[in-house]
Amino acid sequence: MSAISAAEKVDGFTRKSVRKAQRQRVQGSSQFAVNSSRPAAPEISALPQLKDASSTEQHALFMQKLQQCCVIFDFYDTVTDLKYKETKRATLSELVDYVSTNRGVLVEPVYPEITTMVCTNIFRTLPPSENPDFDPEEDEPTLEASWPHMQLVYEFFLRFLENPDFQPSTAKRYIDQKFVLQLLELFDSEDPREREFLKTILHRIYGKFLGLRAFIRKQINNLFLRYLYETEHFNGVAEFLEILGSIINGFALPLKAEHKQFLMKILIPLHTAKGLALFHAQLAYCVVQFLEKDPTLTEVVVRGLLKFWPKTCSQKEVMFLGEMEEILDVIEPTQFKKIQEPLFKQISKCVASPHFQVAERALYFWNNEYILSLIEENNAKILPIMFGNLYRISKEHWNPTIVALVYNVLKTLMEMNSKLFDELTASYKSDRQREKKKEQEREELWRKLDELRLQETSAIQNNRHEMQFTYSNKNNNNNKLHDKDENTAAAITDRSESDTWAE
Repeated sequence: MSAISAAEKVDGFTRKSVRKAQRQRVQGSSQFAVNSSRPAAPEISALPQLKDASSTEQHALFMQKLQQCCVIFDFYDTVTDLKYKETKRATLSELVDYVSTNRGVLVEPVYPEITTMVCTNIFRTLPPSENPDFDPEEDEPTLEASWPHMQLVYEFFLRFLENPDFQPSTAKRYIDQKFVLQLLELFDSEDPREREFLKTILHRIYGKFLGLRAFIRKQINNLFLRYLYETEHFNGVAEFLEILGSIINGFALPLKAEHKQFLMKILIPLHTAKGLALFHAQLAYCVVQFLEKDPTLTEVVVRGLLKFWPKTCSQKEVMFLGEMEEILDVIEPTQFKKIQEPLFKQISKCVASPHFQVAERALYFWNNEYILSLIEENNAKILPIMFGNLYRISKEHWNPTIVALVYNVLKTLMEMNSKLFDELTASYKSDRQREKKKEQEREELWRKLDELRLQETSAIQNNRHEMQFTYSNKNNNNNKLHDKDENTAAAITDRSESDTWAE
């Protein structure tokens, strides 16, 4: 352990920054554990080009190049093995072109070699984040140092899966459940470039390996549950949801109980996650896809969202309102009737929010033609729910933009049902008058109570003064009597003494 300098002992921040710099200098790539005593990477010799080899030699050369690419280099060490790193990069690039442009190269013996090469290069234990307080919205992600090689490995594997000669029946012996589990864990990588490749590759595997579909869905569910109730951290949630969006789109009708359970137990609770902003667009798309598949799920979904509606986070409220508008865009009129009352009670609260973005987003519902038609059909139910807050905000809200939007909404509602609007206006004004009268009566009652309290206080003080005065008079009388008794006793004493002298 290195000695700590005097400056470091005095300044804790200096010591912390020095330790961080030392840790960064010795930290290896997530792909390679740095060890000062590790053996040097074997030399990689430049092999002949595949395009220059004869057709009989190409297969053996292809296998040899795959084996050669299983050598791993440390990219945090920027000065060693430069020649061999470049040789491997060129070889990987050549393999990508070879698989993309040639037919008949995917014969059975190459499948294990390809999967071995891919597994060796991409599967590794992901390191913990360098920043324990990493915020994906604010902080820059840590990029994979070995990306120059890893990118080409991912591209090669993707071309392998998309090759017309690819045989899932042969590949399933190597791309199995264990392979998929390791692939899913890689979605926690901080590098967005890697997650993008993983998303495409997992989608291809899901499409080609029918036997793995249920397993993939189950394991994604498990990762979601772990994220929700244990770790509260996983970098690949948005990518998983993007894959699931296209999977949901392909579900057959009627929906299985498994799929409905996924909606209610996974997708709806995901709205409570702290990092909702990172994947809300993909989450809302999945929810809407379910409702387009089965409109009868609308009521339970809307009530589920209302149950988890944010209480203290205005940013989340804006997101929830946006998602609710997407749901209303695809809702059927019969389903709308079932949820209109609880939904518009919440919208009314949002309209009355002091946070202008929440109020503004709620008022934008009236700019949507389809939602407006639903409101018009059910104005007898919706207008009484919305009117009170709208009328009050038009007089009291601090933001002039919100006041202008509210006036437009009130005008629209008045045009829908002028008779009901007038009744609600009169009722609102009479209610306000009653409230003012009650307030005045309450103030008058408190005024009288204050007067009574003052009178009682004054009476108590007067009684106290009288008692003090009486007590003082009594003391004075007692003193006078005491003096008189003393004088009488003195006179008797004097007389008795004089009688004694006379005798």
